[in-house]
Amino acid sequence: MFIGIDHGTTAMRFAGETGQFKISRETAKEFSIQDLSRLCPVDEIEGIALCYSMGDNISAITCIKKVKNRGLISQDGAGQHIGGGTKVFDEVAKSGIPTVVIPGLHRKSPTDPRFKVYSHQSSPEKIGIAYEVSCTLGHDIIVSDVSSNTVTLLVTAGKVVGAFDACIFAPGILHGALDVDAIRRIDAGECTANEAFQHAGVKFSLPEHKRMPSIAMFSAMECAALLMLNPHAMVALAGSLAPIIAPDVEAFLGRKVAVFDEWCASRGLARIARDVFCGNTEILGLDIDL
Repeated sequence: MFIGIDHGTTAMRFAGETGQFKISRETAKEFSIQDLSRLCPVDEIEGIALCYSMGDNISAITCIKKVKNRGLISQDGAGQHIGGGTKVFDEVAKSGIPTVVIPGLHRKSPTDPRFKVYSHQSSPEKIGIAYEVSCTLGHDIIVSDVSSNTVTLLVTAGKVVGAFDACIFAPGILHGALDVDAIRRIDAGECTANEAFQHAGVKFSLPEHKRMPSIAMFSAMECAALLMLNPHAMVALAGSLAPIIAPDVEAFLGRKVAVFDEWCASRGLARIARDVFCGNTEILGLDIDL
């Protein structure tokens, strides 16, 4: 069996071909490789595809034995460090199970150079989402992953073109771009930039009845912006909020959108593991370095 491991904002999700489970990132600090027996006997695992944080120190899908600093330039940056993802990564690394680490999208990635005005476009689990959606809907897709944060990617002719990361455009429940008020609070020493990012979502800025309509509008705007680059792409939503906002997104875009659930990333990563260890030479235009 092949397994995908999604390092999400609030939970770690594990998927195989016959099932899935999730644990909080706090609980993941106690992870052991035997926990994967919830999916199948550990000695039957043929390969794993794993995510860790922003994945900005690698640009290819890389054998875990070749990855330095768990694929990060620095532990610092946008996001919350809890320790669960670190524990999972290290337990998998020492298990000896064939494993690849998925890169994020950043300036060294083979995306459209125009997206590289920003240093970071997407964290690694979104590659799993894009692969799952593209294997289902075809080689021209836009997928907006909407939950704690919102990240939207474009795939054209089976290759990832670019993405809008959470700190650039659309807000999620918890995270979002830094606006003028956030910049002022940072300059005044009231919070760090990372703290501001973690409190820029609609939970902190809007009354409850306005939150989902706002997320839907901005997610649709990201999809519409990427449709400019590929008007014929199929549009999909993924993540915990996908079924909630789908009707509004369809109304904004004037087209049907496919809905994928919170397991989309881990399932896509399991699919990547299978295809990598069965001989694929690239995934979504990303090289494979075994």
